[in-house]
Amino acid sequence: MKTAEDYKNGQVLLVDKPLNWTSFQVVNKLRWEIRQAFKIKKIKVGHAGTLDPLATGLLVICTGKKTKEINTYQGQEKEYTGTFTMGSTTPSYDLETEINETFPTNHLTEELLQDTTKQFIGAIEQFPPIFSAIKKDGKRLYEFARAGEDVEIKSRSVSISEFELTRIALPEVDFRVVCSKGTYIRSLAHDFGKALNSGAHLSTLRRTRIGNFKVDNATTIEDFIDNLTTPE
Repeated sequence: MKTAEDYKNGQVLLVDKPLNWTSFQVVNKLRWEIRQAFKIKKIKVGHAGTLDPLATGLLVICTGKKTKEINTYQGQEKEYTGTFTMGSTTPSYDLETEINETFPTNHLTEELLQDTTKQFIGAIEQFPPIFSAIKKDGKRLYEFARAGEDVEIKSRSVSISEFELTRIALPEVDFRVVCSKGTYIRSLAHDFGKALNSGAHLSTLRRTRIGNFKVDNATTIEDFIDNLTTPE
């Protein structure tokens, strides 16, 4: 069984984030549970890369002295799977907001869809979604968006090493992407739709890997809590 000292000296925890939880909520929950289990007042806990509330999958959580390594893990390659819904867009590029435009999809063929993925392999310029937590002038972009304010967003260079379509059942298209830090899969969905003259938004997203850490080896929040004070 791990002790309070183990968590203070540093642990790297792999957690499978459930739907509708923020990454911050997961960190807060684990911190609270560790403090309660070992009757300690303070312990550092942080995550190595945010997942949107509507995404599930791998969160790398660091405790104690291991929080110093968060930047190292954040910079590692990431893998995602999920679904694009073709033929419609939303302001947030995912299901956080309602559909605002619809487009024809009858021109989309499997060959065209597969061929278009090639445009996004390698180093690309990408605009983050306006509904994102990136800061500009001291405010989060989503704060501007929710207030209906226009704001200039700068593009950023990201790298996509693998982008494959694993199922095509229009309007749904399943995908697998391997990409660099800072890549927004929501923006990829939006740009993919644009490239196909059809529009698209992200309807499901799951992070399956960060560096060598895999979601297959992750625990649920419930199992982590159950095992906190249980002999191994």
